Amino acid sequence: MHIDILTLFPEMFDGVLNTSIMKRAQDREAFSYRYVNFRDFTTNKHNKVDDYPYGGGAGLVLTPQPIFDAIEDIKQKSETQPRVVLMCPQGEPHSQKKAEELSKEDHIIFICGHYEGYDERIRQELVTDEISLGDYVLTGGELGTMVVMDSVIRLLPGVLGNEQSAPQDSFSDGLLEHPHYTRPADFRGHHVPDVLLSGNHAKIEEWRHYQSLKRTFERRPDLLENRELSSKENAWINEWKNR
Repeated sequence: MHIDILTLFPEMFDGVLNTSIMKRAQDREAFSYRYVNFRDFTTNKHNKVDDYPYGGGAGLVLTPQPIFDAIEDIKQKSETQPRVVLMCPQGEPHSQKKAEELSKEDHIIFICGHYEGYDERIRQELVTDEISLGDYVLTGGELGTMVVMDSVIRLLPGVLGNEQSAPQDSFSDGLLEHPHYTRPADFRGHHVPDVLLSGNHAKIEEWRHYQSLKRTFERRPDLLENRELSSKENAWINEWKNR
């Protein structure tokens, strides 16, 4: 996978992209990236990339010309048709499903906005996906892009040390993840559940599924609204409801 990051502040990414899993992914050649400072593409004699909005109002709006020219330049050099992701509060909420979808792409372009917003023609003519991290506003799209990149890159083949790690993450099967325990088995009087020490893998898997469903029921019941529940899952949920 190759990722182009359109940003006015490329230095914001260095720490994130050069540590931990992101660094490992690059070392294993799972992905490459390039910063594209779209200010380099402006034809404005003062190197401006923003202007006041038509109709008045507070703030400044990113102008279309530098971003159009930057993306056209990238596409001319690309061997594949890239997905163009716009980070914005009006986009679809990011999810594990979206991360899995994007992880199958060969080339992604992220547009990191700043100021009050984007000229609407950027959204209409260039963008394939609009993604939001939630119902709040950040100063720019850089932090959101880092989050989405991390969620996508960790899913690329060979990036995680254990190939079973990603499928067991929260949301991968529509549920929150079950509790985890490690050594010691007794810590200050708090004990690891006996089933995890039993060696009975069928019982362990059943316990984990029970705990995963229970945690989802208690913390994110909205995730269960459209889930097709088995008879066993329904019995567990009825048990919790009747307590």
